Amino acid sequence: MGSLLLTVKNLKKSYGKGALVLNGISAEFTAGEFVAVIGPSGAGKSTLIRCINRMIDPTDGEIVFDGVSMESLKGKALRRQRSDIGMIFQHYNLIGRINVIKNVLYGRLGKMPFWKSMLGLYDGKDRQEAYRLLEKVGLDEQIYRRADALSGGQMQRVGICRAIVQEPKLLLADEPIASLDPTSADIVMDQLKSITAEKNLTCIVNLHQVEYAKKYASRVIGIRDGLIVFDDVPEQLTDEIIAGIYQGKEEQMTLRSAAPLGEGGVSYAL
Repeated sequence: MGSLLLTVKNLKKSYGKGALVLNGISAEFTAGEFVAVIGPSGAGKSTLIRCINRMIDPTDGEIVFDGVSMESLKGKALRRQRSDIGMIFQHYNLIGRINVIKNVLYGRLGKMPFWKSMLGLYDGKDRQEAYRLLEKVGLDEQIYRRADALSGGQMQRVGICRAIVQEPKLLLADEPIASLDPTSADIVMDQLKSITAEKNLTCIVNLHQVEYAKKYASRVIGIRDGLIVFDDVPEQLTDEIIAGIYQGKEEQMTLRSAAPLGEGGVSYAL
């Protein structure tokens, strides 16, 4: 078992005077784990991810990442700590008019002096690593294409490279395959698992799709109504437990056979 990297203690989050979206989440994560967080829409999966890296502030509780309490940080200290947390988004968050290699290199901005980041002065080793990662995910021939010319599956692989070139200690992925067809989803998950294993990164990935969680994760956390109702190895995730997690929302457990259309009617496919 790896060393302890992240501890979440009694984490709670509500919006305004509404009900708690997270209602006392506690968990520990060690170096090198690949953890899938499953649960239906509204369970609190994305809120958990976004509280961990302080994209949103928790209402109560404690988040200790790499020995530092995240909720106590502000300004430069928060940005410095957050630079060790990579993020992969459902809708990619790429800059469409910029080419692929530049989108990947933007992952280095948090680790560069401000003046270098303003001028885009990336070190040679950063460029080499960006090329290597794009080659690894099969996009070496797309390096100079605009990001918005890629398919959804390709864009998500660029997002993975951008997060990895950041050299994080923790990688968070918020529904990375929700907008993809099954073939593209397989490729994205294969690459995500392969690269994190190569780098011995801790990865926490939110998924609706139980079959992907069971196939790729070393550990599965099930969330329902803001509470952890399962936390164990995939082999212990029985049909009865799955039914309890997705009660009334079983249709969300599997990936759609066809991807939705993106802007301009372009299918988010491979």
